[in-house]
Amino acid sequence: MRFRDRRAAGRELAALLVERLREERLRAPVVLALPRGGVPVGDEIARALGAPLDVVVARKIGAPFNPELGVGALAGEDPPLYDARTMAMLDLTADRLGAQVAAERTELHRREDLYRGKRPAPALHDRTAVVVDDGLATGVTARAAVRAVRGMDPAEIVLAVPVSAREPAAVLRAEVDDLVCLYTPEAFHSVGQWYEDFGQVSDEEVIGILRASASAGRPASAR
Repeated sequence: MRFRDRRAAGRELAALLVERLREERLRAPVVLALPRGGVPVGDEIARALGAPLDVVVARKIGAPFNPELGVGALAGEDPPLYDARTMAMLDLTADRLGAQVAAERTELHRREDLYRGKRPAPALHDRTAVVVDDGLATGVTARAAVRAVRGMDPAEIVLAVPVSAREPAAVLRAEVDDLVCLYTPEAFHSVGQWYEDFGQVSDEEVIGILRASASAGRPASAR
């Protein structure tokens, strides 16, 4: 099973979530996508649900010797969340990652300002937060995002992803009220292998999608 692109994957996910909405299993949903790749997926879901769209920015923390190798993540003002297994395998401790954490915290704030501007974060009290990404490889970034969203006092959290490795899906299922995932293949090497088109999503595309959603009358900051 491969998805044509992120929007096609979003439409397939949206069909499952619309069923939940019809069954009154989603309470005034707000879609919170992880930028950048989760935003096109989330946009399709928000359109189908008639729900507001916003972002929850989370940043991967890379190993000191290889920034592309994620050993943890952070979101909001929460403390960093580390992947204990990876940290142990690499013989790393949190105190060795201070520089990486500071740099990613700065970039997180920059992106929040870039994507949201002066708009307040969405009000989630008594609403369902639908957290969306384009896939889970280790799941640590999504876990950080989910924990940050939990601190915003939603009625419940639904995590929606098109594809996930099996272990992070099991871990995250225990951290959310509902996990909606189309595919958990046994052999999983990367998220991109499950897409025909997995081109990088730009900041400009993210901003354009959020503006279009707000212009359509679905502002996420509405109270």
